Amino acid sequence: MSRRFALIAALTAMAGFSMGAQAAGDPARGAELAVTCMGCHGIPGYRNAYPSYRVPKLGGQKPDYLVIALQEYKAKTRPHTTMQAQAATLSDQDMQDIAAFLGSEGDAKPAAAADGSAAASRGKEKATVCAACHGETGISASPTWPNLAGQHEDYLVQAITKYREKARQDPVMQGQVGTLKDADVRDLAAYFAAQSGLFTVHYNK
Repeated sequence: MSRRFALIAALTAMAGFSMGAQAAGDPARGAELAVTCMGCHGIPGYRNAYPSYRVPKLGGQKPDYLVIALQEYKAKTRPHTTMQAQAATLSDQDMQDIAAFLGSEGDAKPAAAADGSAAASRGKEKATVCAACHGETGISASPTWPNLAGQHEDYLVQAITKYREKARQDPVMQGQVGTLKDADVRDLAAYFAAQSGLFTVHYNK
């Protein structure tokens, strides 16, 4: 079995297991719970205090992935002090409801790949290894793997770097990005950021 096929098979099995573990959320209740979230994620271009990078766009993100992320913050297996504190008191149902609300705000729309800057053009060539999970243009076919298209470039640099440093606990991602140089990380981030997809949720409930 080839390494690429084995990876895809393993990811498909993991995605199916995670998807089966998720229950349907209540978007109306999630809208009420998401008030605190929107203090950062509902402001276009809002920046994390330190290190300084724009907080991720959540509009168009996979609801199941958002639940997984919140669970990791609550378990403190994903580093971010503020997010760990925000997730600490959330129940599984709370997480599902918040994710359902964010998912109800609209889907990330696939589009033809855009080249953008010179860095994005270089990133397009390097992004082929990412396509098995995240899609050719950053729109994932799996409910449990995140969309990357349209995400803030500096956030993507920070996230990939954390996987490379093993600060974010995902063996598959750690293996995929472990040998990337800083320039590779910047090129990949530029490519996915240049694509159409994720957006900032405008909260006016």
